[in-house]
Amino acid sequence: MKTSQILWVTASVALVSFCLSSCKVSIPQGAQAVKPFDLQRYLGKWYEIARLDFKHEKNLNQVTAEYSLNKDGSIKVQNRGYNYVKNEWKESIGKAKPVDADKNEGRLKVSFFGPFYAGYNVVAIDPEYKYALVFGNNLDYIWILSRTASIPDEIKADYLEKAKRTGYKIENLVWTEHK
Repeated sequence: MKTSQILWVTASVALVSFCLSSCKVSIPQGAQAVKPFDLQRYLGKWYEIARLDFKHEKNLNQVTAEYSLNKDGSIKVQNRGYNYVKNEWKESIGKAKPVDADKNEGRLKVSFFGPFYAGYNVVAIDPEYKYALVFGNNLDYIWILSRTASIPDEIKADYLEKAKRTGYKIENLVWTEHK
């Protein structure tokens, strides 16, 4: 085999490996998604109460996420937040799909970047669908959400305890400011 062929095969294998790992839709070990989960009730506007910071939400406050159905049955995800350093609004539009629609559980796969999906796991929600705790693929992503810009202390304490038991470093949470 020629050197150029070996390089091409190596690059191809690396690209496939990257794509497979980038598309991994999982849930942190020990966590379980809400079941049964009513996607229709989950749709609508949510206020971010807290998160672990990452580059796409860096320096954002007044963060909201709005979920609505697309014509093809997927879910439109519209995230919006105010960058208080740059003094400007930032918005990201993505789409989500149930990981397994037949299971009726709070596991979605979400994409903001073409064919690359990440896990979005609703692991706690109150009976009225007012407050939610969401874990990402791993312990780097967590969100506490509310239908209003605040959350009752007892719900907050319960969600923090669940996150801590799963292995999240809750002391690193960023508490989103809303005006």
